[in-house]
Amino acid sequence: MSTLHIIDHPLIQHKLSIMRDVNTGSKDFRQLLDEIAMLMGYEVTRDLPLDDIEIETPITKMTAKAISGRKLAIIPILRAGLGMVDGLLNLVPVAKVGHIGLYRDPETHLPVEYYCKLPFDIEERIVIVVDPMLATGGSASDAITMLKNKGCTNIKLMCLVGAPEGVAKMQEDHPDVDIFIAALDEKLNDHKYIVPGLGDAGDRLFGTK
Repeated sequence: MSTLHIIDHPLIQHKLSIMRDVNTGSKDFRQLLDEIAMLMGYEVTRDLPLDDIEIETPITKMTAKAISGRKLAIIPILRAGLGMVDGLLNLVPVAKVGHIGLYRDPETHLPVEYYCKLPFDIEERIVIVVDPMLATGGSASDAITMLKNKGCTNIKLMCLVGAPEGVAKMQEDHPDVDIFIAALDEKLNDHKYIVPGLGDAGDRLFGTK
């Protein structure tokens, strides 16, 4: 079974509360999502492998630590996942970024793929899939299935807010993929939105309806 990590640092919780507020506009919403993604990134990348390297300080030679050769890929699920990319790139500027486009069918609530563009060596990378909302879990699960079909074996999922239903689906479909969220909310409503949630993250991020 995959592990659910709830990153409840006070700064993250404070910023998330502002994001939830219906009166928070798109500009502040974007900035806060960027900041939270960077803060969460510290925990998501905590177990990156390190190698010993030889360097010389102004005082002496020494053996220091550097992230090993296996590099990162950040894969946002379009479109709301785009809001989490820059925060992670601030931490790991050399990471490659791919994109997976899925939309939710308004009748069936099931995800439909419309776009997929990945780094050429994606199967060799540690992959972090990002999407602010883990609601039904359908989009995240399908995106990760696509990545596994491309040869990816080391995948993590990073979301802002999750619902128990989405977490359960992810853990059932992908027991080898750890989940990182800032808050586990109460439930989904009849329209499959997270309660209390923060509304449609994509619309709030980009100012659309």
